Amino acid sequence: MTRILLLGGTTEASTLAKTLAGAGADAVFSYAGRTAKPVSQPLPTRVGGFGGAEGLAAYLTAEAITHVVDATHPFAAQMSTNAVQACVAAGVPLCAFERPAWQAGEGDNWIHVDSIDSAVDALPEMPARVFLAIGKQNLSQFAAKPQHHYLLRLVDQPDAPLPLPNTTVEIARGPFDAAGDTALMQRHGITQVVAKNAGGIGAVAKLTAARSLGLPVIMIDRPELPGRPVKGRVAEVIAWLAHPAS
Repeated sequence: MTRILLLGGTTEASTLAKTLAGAGADAVFSYAGRTAKPVSQPLPTRVGGFGGAEGLAAYLTAEAITHVVDATHPFAAQMSTNAVQACVAAGVPLCAFERPAWQAGEGDNWIHVDSIDSAVDALPEMPARVFLAIGKQNLSQFAAKPQHHYLLRLVDQPDAPLPLPNTTVEIARGPFDAAGDTALMQRHGITQVVAKNAGGIGAVAKLTAARSLGLPVIMIDRPELPGRPVKGRVAEVIAWLAHPAS
């Protein structure tokens, strides 16, 4: 009997959840709980952490999970690492459902960095107006350069004071379009964009807008993760569920 744990939080996870629900699969959708009002899913849903790799392994055993699909954000490195370790410990096959990374094209001015701290270092010393398009988890590092004005786009209103002294917050949930992001950057006089290479179409508009406005993008490359099978399409995940050794 197949019972699936879908580690979600991305558009890809929601798409897969609809397919699994439509097929009548026995599956559980898991959210990390970082968003106050996550998108509702057509599968039974749990919210919150597992207590590290050990806690996740215990959950897999207790819930008789037979397959795990990691469709978390490409930068959820700790969760993905925990999932690999937990599945090894519990003897449960795992695959990742991951969208391809963005690639720079003609007209793009990308500065590649390998971490949040490197992105901070790449910002200029002279005051700038920065679209900090990285979510809310890693804002504190940018306090090292308080001379900049930071534009933040968040899903939820902050529930605590922000660690940056000079900010504007826009509350919005994607997907976004290039015309809207171009207007947003023009309205706020943006001079630099900082982004994580999340891939996908839901947030690519800011890169299109930056290209059209001739703005540099400080692009944070994806973290390295433990080896695991990676699938890029729903059909590939469904095939893997039928034959997880593939």
